[in-house]
Amino acid sequence: MARTGPKNSALRVLVWLGVILAVMTAVLAGGTVAGQASWAPKLALDLEGGTQMILAPKVEGGSDINEDQLNQAVAIIRQRVDGSGVAEAEISTQSGRNVVVSLPGTPSKETRALIQASADMNFRPVLQAGAGAAVPTESLTPDDQLPKPTAEPTNSSDINWVTPEVYKKFETLDCDNPSQDKQERSDPAKPLVTCEPATETSPAIKYILGPVEVKGSNIKSSSFQLQQGAQGAVTNEWAVNIQFDEQGTAKFKEVTERLYQFFVAAGGETGSDPKAQFAIVLDDQVISAPRSLAVITDGRPQITGGFTEESAKALSDQLRFGALPISFDIQSEQQISATLGGEQLKMGLLAGVIGLLLVVVYSLFQYRALGLVTIFSLVVAGALTYLAIAILGWTENYRLSLAGVAGLIVAIGQTADSFIVYFERIRDELREGRGLVSAVENGWKRAKRTVLASKAVNLLAALVLYFVAVGNVRGFAFTLGLTAIADLIVVFMFTHPTLRLLARTKFFGEGHRFSGLDPKRLGAVPLYRGAGRLRTPDEKPSVVRAKNTGAAAEAERRMTIAERRLAEKQEQLAGSSKSTSKEGK
Repeated sequence: MARTGPKNSALRVLVWLGVILAVMTAVLAGGTVAGQASWAPKLALDLEGGTQMILAPKVEGGSDINEDQLNQAVAIIRQRVDGSGVAEAEISTQSGRNVVVSLPGTPSKETRALIQASADMNFRPVLQAGAGAAVPTESLTPDDQLPKPTAEPTNSSDINWVTPEVYKKFETLDCDNPSQDKQERSDPAKPLVTCEPATETSPAIKYILGPVEVKGSNIKSSSFQLQQGAQGAVTNEWAVNIQFDEQGTAKFKEVTERLYQFFVAAGGETGSDPKAQFAIVLDDQVISAPRSLAVITDGRPQITGGFTEESAKALSDQLRFGALPISFDIQSEQQISATLGGEQLKMGLLAGVIGLLLVVVYSLFQYRALGLVTIFSLVVAGALTYLAIAILGWTENYRLSLAGVAGLIVAIGQTADSFIVYFERIRDELREGRGLVSAVENGWKRAKRTVLASKAVNLLAALVLYFVAVGNVRGFAFTLGLTAIADLIVVFMFTHPTLRLLARTKFFGEGHRFSGLDPKRLGAVPLYRGAGRLRTPDEKPSVVRAKNTGAAAEAERRMTIAERRLAEKQEQLAGSSKSTSKEGK
């Protein structure tokens, strides 16, 4: 069986680190070629500028908004913005009346609609559905052929809700013309004629809906996930899950019992009877109209049918944040310049470069050639962090703010600390007289615990700061935590394997005076003194002080309090022994 030595193990770890870097680079390159990503990180509002929208909150019923409701409006908007994946947005109140939302870059139509979306969410049964285009005037149904109610409606799915006026409104509605004047808020106790807007995969559809049966306020939560098949296997189809509260569960059970009957009566064919559908309505507009394929008794329906990951997430966000008692009108919208601008970014990057140069100078001065390991480790850590930020900007819409840049600058010193702890542990082992190979292994065992404890504290602080803070402070916390993870990867997968390889080279292994690991300069006393002599307990660094003045000062400075007291005690015992011998003579 082939032996796997320390050298091969170190090489294998370095190869895996190279694979990680290569995969991250390939992922980002693929996104860039596809036109969806960029090699440069996305910048936040304070560095790039963006769009400012002034929203006027409106309370249902037309009453004036109070301070508590305005604060709730700010929380609502922040939830919606964070839920849409927009990072580093600024949300505040203005004049005790309006909400000011500043978003980096240009927000998408979906983001703008989600922010403005009214809280008037409800569930209505579908009475009739048709193509979104308006019927030409010459093709309108004559009055004598319009539907005539024959009795009072008995439930929300009763076709007697469709009066001649409602049907004419349905025929003339043009869902392909978004410039139509916005109608007044609908009466929840009456039928509604409305549209489901066109998407990239489906045309616009118009509906006649029955009165409201379940309110959006009955939604406890919503989520999206890949759908599971009949055998429990995960498919490639996305689904949206809803959970109702107790009242909503009971009402939704009643609704699905009725709708499922229409589905069964139509022979179980999904496209036969629109009355088997229920529409999810937000701000009097249909956002989804799924068909009831079963009776839902537990208040946990699942909506399926042609979702992409993006559309499933959008519907889930609308369900989660749409059931709120406040709606918003956009009073004004304008482009704003960066609040800090490129000059401040240059100054921040300059501060980072100066800090990095100081670390480099200190490393080379203190550790000589060993300081090169620190420099290359910082380069690898920087590459990992940069690629991670760029990929997160593409996939999660993460944006780098000036506070985030500050977090990266602070991380330079924290990353260098890990290397210094490791190097000092190796030097301590060399002072004990061990060879470099043994010193690297023993020093790593001692340094590893310290590094892990330090990074655990950093990560914990970053997590707490991220979840309790808002705005730019979260950007600082995020980059601080991200760099702590990168630091751990670099120390374990680059710094330690590199030192294991260097320890077997002539330059470092024999302790060249410029290697930074010269045992003589460190004040080490070898365990084996030659000619059959071993190092005795009194020949510790304290004894070497008398033999090598430069190394003595270094050795004494490196000793702990306990070691120093032990050395002093040994010196006193040695002096007492010598005086006793003289008296005896």
